[in-house]
Amino acid sequence: MRLTRRLTLEVAMRAGDGAGGYAEVWQARGTVWAEVRPGAGREAAALGAAVPVQPLRVILRGLPLGHDLRPVAGMRFRDGARAFRVLAVTEADAGGRYLTCACEEVSG
Repeated sequence: MRLTRRLTLEVAMRAGDGAGGYAEVWQARGTVWAEVRPGAGREAAALGAAVPVQPLRVILRGLPLGHDLRPVAGMRFRDGARAFRVLAVTEADAGGRYLTCACEEVSG
């Protein structure tokens, strides 16, 4: 593994919008070093048009369940202006030395 990419792990939080509702804001949890590998692209429908979807695999060092920097589905990684939504997290090896996160790039 070549964990050479510095990513910020973010979690969605609710913040009051001043009108009785809320807005979703992203709060940084911390920084992790990872390897980002592209997957096979596909198309998805959005507003009646086909849009490309680029799945990614983000690999990082293993962390115990409950650790603040262990990603879970619904979080996202940020790499500058790019954001990768975490869809699922699995241990990459039997010893739990690495985690593999199934992600997709999103705007935001």
